[in-house]
Amino acid sequence: MTDQVDGLAPFPVVALGGGHGLHASLSALRRVVGDLTAVVTVADNGGSSGRLRDQFAVLPPGDLRMALAALCGDDDWGRTWARLVQHRFAGSGEMNGHVVGNLLIVGLWELLGSPVEALDWVGRLLGAHGRVLPMALTPMDITAQVAGLDPERPDQVTQVRGQTEVAGTTGDLLGIELEPADPLACPEAVEAVHRAAWVVLGPGSWYTSVIPHLMVPDLRAALTGTSARVIVVLNLEGQPGETHGFEPEDHLAALLDHAPDLLVHTVLADTSRVQDPDRLARAVRMAGGELVLADIAADDRTPRHDPVKLAAAYSRIMVPGD
Repeated sequence: MTDQVDGLAPFPVVALGGGHGLHASLSALRRVVGDLTAVVTVADNGGSSGRLRDQFAVLPPGDLRMALAALCGDDDWGRTWARLVQHRFAGSGEMNGHVVGNLLIVGLWELLGSPVEALDWVGRLLGAHGRVLPMALTPMDITAQVAGLDPERPDQVTQVRGQTEVAGTTGDLLGIELEPADPLACPEAVEAVHRAAWVVLGPGSWYTSVIPHLMVPDLRAALTGTSARVIVVLNLEGQPGETHGFEPEDHLAALLDHAPDLLVHTVLADTSRVQDPDRLARAVRMAGGELVLADIAADDRTPRHDPVKLAAAYSRIMVPGD
């Protein structure tokens, strides 16, 4: 191991996901490692992101913006920029609901003509402690096979299209696909996975933020072929719509259903939210990994991970003995 930089572990880490789950993971990881890359799901079709995507034919910027905000520092500069890029306009006009950071990202995309270059510039402006990349350069939609949407036909399977619609389904989600099925992976994201020492999947919306990374062919090949050790961070509980009623081992099973060749090194779960640790440990061992239980949940009992606690858990896993 080389000398650490600024007290942070020097090895490269890649975290994949989207939304609030990835935000929490990045907020933790920037406290632990000095070489951090976020690879972000880009299939959002709702809210400000969906409106900008439709109007300008660009990738949805919302989850990318949240990742950049998570990488802002804890000083006045970082906190101020994080608040600004997350600021959502009120009022009743056309700007209502748009987010400052989304507009900034799309403006730089138009100016520079390169999603990656634009995100790098936003990161420099914010003083971000890491790099943010899209998982793919092709606008896409998520489709899902859902059973039980019609209470009178519980066995009927229906296709649901769109990330927002999939996340809010009232049926039993059986699996997802991407449209198109072979979106162009971001080359820099693929390269980051190949050179990583650790790869982190989750937490987050399991079917619309985490699993989609394993559906992009070139990114999936990188994830299943990398020499990096893979950490899967389980959600604290099932999510209404996507994973209602899921136990911790069900999250792991769903992930491996979509990528059975993924080599898992560590599964991280919150101690208080695992009802049957032995059962989960058996499932993790069957996947070839090791279960780590830690206190990583927010103290308010909401289903959110606490970034400081999560940072401590990441440090114990990645930098043993420190």
